[in-house]
Parts: sequence; C-alpha cells; structure tokens
Amino acid sequence: MLKEGDKAPAFTLKNEEDKDISLADFTGKKTVVYFYPKDDTPGCTKEACGFRDVYDQILAKGGVVLGISADSVKSHAEFKSKFDLPFHLLSDPEKKVIQGFGAWGVKSMYGKEYEGIIRSTFVLDGAGTVIKAFPKVKPADHAAEILGLL
Repeated sequence: MLKEGDKAPAFTLKNEEDKDISLADFTGKKTVVYFYPKDDTPGCTKEACGFRDVYDQILAKGGVVLGISADSVKSHAEFKSKFDLPFHLLSDPEKKVIQGFGAWGVKSMYGKEYEGIIRSTFVLDGAGTVIKAFPKVKPADHAAEILGLL
C-alpha cells in the first residue's frame, strides 16, 4: 500500500458518465482518492454521503474527491444519482489502479478470508505525492477526518 511520500501512479479511468478522468486532470489540487468495495452498500454509502456532505468545504480548501471501485460505469451512475454525489466515481473493473495504490488484498468477514478492495484513502498534494494514507478506513467519521487534514 502506498504511504506518505510515495508518488501516486498515473491513471485514467472512466467516470459515471463514461468519460475519461485522469489523475493529471487535478494537478495543482489536493486530491482525495478513496477506494471502496461496492456501490450502494451500507458502509460505502455512509462513506460517500459523508464526502458529499462536506464536499463544498473540500472544494473551498482547494481539494477534490475521487471515489474508485471495481463497479461498472452504469452502477456508478446509479449510485451517484441515488445519493446526489457531487464528485467523480471511477470504474476500475480490471483493478489496475486499485492494485497500484495497494488497495487490494486479503480481507476477512465472519472468519473467512478472501481477496477484495481494502477501504482506504489517500490524500495527494498538487504534484500527486501522498500526503497522508489511511489504510483501513471506518466510514462513519472519515470525511470529517479528511476535511480536517486539508
């Protein structure tokens, strides 16, 4: 998993409108890149809505938010619309960016281990260097935690 001081890998992924979005599009801005397991599930919805609720404040501090999961463009469009999310949701079905950031790995639920997306967040400076990494995120107060960091 990337850590403070690491350079984030360059990427281009499709957003919920099937448009290419690149990390380079946000050069000069603090960029919050968060990885989440699945659209429209309880924890992921809580996390996304938390970012939604402070998004104007994040913008005011010169930041942007990008949510990334392996869900499809169509799934992202439905999730974004349902919860009125103001930021890009990026689709990484091949999990290349997810793996590049180190947000893929062994997880466990109910005593069973499996591989999946590790709920994690990376705050990048304007040059794409990791300022802060959050390797295991708790969705409830995460957006406020990020806002305080910016």
